[in-house]
Amino acid sequence: MIKTVANARWEGDLKEGSGKMNLPSGTYEGPYTSKSRFEAGASRENGTNPEELLAAALSGCYSMYLANILSKAGHVPEYVDVEASMQMDTTDAGPVISKSVLQVRVKAPGLDDQTLQAKAQEAARDCPVSKALASVDKTVNASLVN
Repeated sequence: MIKTVANARWEGDLKEGSGKMNLPSGTYEGPYTSKSRFEAGASRENGTNPEELLAAALSGCYSMYLANILSKAGHVPEYVDVEASMQMDTTDAGPVISKSVLQVRVKAPGLDDQTLQAKAQEAARDCPVSKALASVDKTVNASLVN
């Protein structure tokens, strides 16, 4: 069993308060605020937000998972480049992460588009972070790079 830990501390109310998130590995520590989470185009000096970190987790997990299944199919990739976005909407029940879009670019010898599309969907269904985000609608736009 692998256990992963992260920490966050929030001080104050939602609108004027602020917080700090960190990874005990020391690879990331940074602020987050209501502005960095809920205001479109908010300056990054206000910090990150949980959705941005989820997008990073999804893109990292997905790229590794897709590389593995492509390799097992005989197409070891030179690279798998993934940009993940998260969309948060406001509902009557409050804010909800409603959608994720994965922009995927793959360079792998001998890989054809049909195989890529099938494996890209498989990775979106089966990578561990994607499974954890099962309630989020995911769109995958995969393309080959020559």
